[in-house]
Amino acid sequence: MPRKKNKNPKVIANWGIDDRPREKFMNKGRSACSDSELMAILIRAGTTEMSAVDLAKTLMASVGNNINELARLDVKELTKIKGMGQAKAITILAALELGRRRRDIIPTRKRKIDSSFRVYEEMKPYLQDKLTEEFWILLLNRGNFVMRALQVSAGGIAGTATDIKMIFKLALDHMASSLILVHNHPSGQLVPSLADQYLTEQIKEAGRLLDLPILDHMIFTDDGYYSFLYSGEM
Repeated sequence: MPRKKNKNPKVIANWGIDDRPREKFMNKGRSACSDSELMAILIRAGTTEMSAVDLAKTLMASVGNNINELARLDVKELTKIKGMGQAKAITILAALELGRRRRDIIPTRKRKIDSSFRVYEEMKPYLQDKLTEEFWILLLNRGNFVMRALQVSAGGIAGTATDIKMIFKLALDHMASSLILVHNHPSGQLVPSLADQYLTEQIKEAGRLLDLPILDHMIFTDDGYYSFLYSGEM
């Protein structure tokens, strides 16, 4: 009688149906899958030494199981992980980028800005995980509803040059009634610099002359924000 071959536990097809990520996704819904299982679906195939799930777990462990930290990596950094080829790395980063863009295409409802927290949530899709500094303006109508967010400039790790004339040209072109200034600090530093304070005063004064009030200036970081208005500096 021929000897029965042992099924390789590293091959997901040999697992029970309830343990396979794709089947679990289909039968129990996407929320039933762990981050590693969702990542394994993107990875599709493992290596001779580990399954796609094991590779996904290794990948997640390398960033402390933090998806936000994973989104900060580039293809070169991802492919340093054993078993992660360029195609797998690009697939993962593309999926993360789609997640980031999701909020841009969903909202058709008007969103009112009534607190600094609302500003922070509004700007997350644009500034979260950014490694270089960018300056944005949030344009509002007369009822403080969001019209759109626009990038004014992008720079390096330590700063970005901001053209005040460009800020107001964009605001006037879109017929905004007021605006909020937002720039990020990739370092996570939440204390405004003297340059930040001086620029804010300049823009605020220009807005007063043009009857385009500056409602706030926010410093954005992945872990929180600093509001000039909330801090009594507007």
